[in-house]
Amino acid sequence: MKLRVLIVFIVTLFVLVGCGSKKIIVKSKRKPSVSLKKLPSVKQNSHVKKLKKKNANLNKYTLAYIKKYAPLAVKEMHEFKIPASITLAQGILESGNGRSGLASKSNNHFGIKCHKGWKGERVYHDDDKKDDCFRKYKYVENSYDDHSRFLSNRKRYAFLFKLNKKKYKSWARGLKKAGYATDRKYPKKLIKIIEDYKLYEFDKIRKKDLKKIKRITKKIKTPIVTSSKKSTKSTVGYYKVRKGDTLYSIAKKHKITVAKLKALNNIKSNALSIGQRLLLK
Repeated sequence: MKLRVLIVFIVTLFVLVGCGSKKIIVKSKRKPSVSLKKLPSVKQNSHVKKLKKKNANLNKYTLAYIKKYAPLAVKEMHEFKIPASITLAQGILESGNGRSGLASKSNNHFGIKCHKGWKGERVYHDDDKKDDCFRKYKYVENSYDDHSRFLSNRKRYAFLFKLNKKKYKSWARGLKKAGYATDRKYPKKLIKIIEDYKLYEFDKIRKKDLKKIKRITKKIKTPIVTSSKKSTKSTVGYYKVRKGDTLYSIAKKHKITVAKLKALNNIKSNALSIGQRLLLK
């Protein structure tokens, strides 16, 4: 009798361990299908140049964001039928031009939360409630791809895909109606960004037109600090955080105040992570 009880106990233990293992979060290290560097130009550089010529007061960070991510938004448009203008405007708004803490640390440009079934990496930020769970990506390209799949795979957004992709106003209002954002002014904010920066021009680019557009001749260089242990100098106005760095030590080294350093990088706390890039001016 005792032997039978022991066997039942051992079997039960193995079952519990087996079930528990299913709860382990699998970190997503999926590489993007297409790298930003390999995407063809969508004339984003000339687009930005025209904008600056007509209005010198436009946000320089928004213009830089358009130059960098417009080809990715167009690529997603042709693959998932979401207007490039909407994707870009959402990225600009949700990520603070790619400069928010969530975007810079987690490559999450659309504020997408973990939701049920998310098995990738995650980070926690105060949002609608304290310590909300947000998705973390290894590559920005994965954030864009996940955003497209998030919209196209959920029934509540299905009606949007029946709209003409050039109807960016209807898309903006539809996103709010479907519950993408709680902000009542969300549609107006998206529409204003689209119209101020003429993002609707990217909705007109057809897939076959991409073959006619010349490839990018000048690559967008990402500021990188040399990996040499002796070097701590910044490159093109950026500094890459190293082990032992603090906001105070970085600010003192580059002759700026801690307050200015935090404001430039939209940082609220004093926490830093190794490899984080900080804007210096």
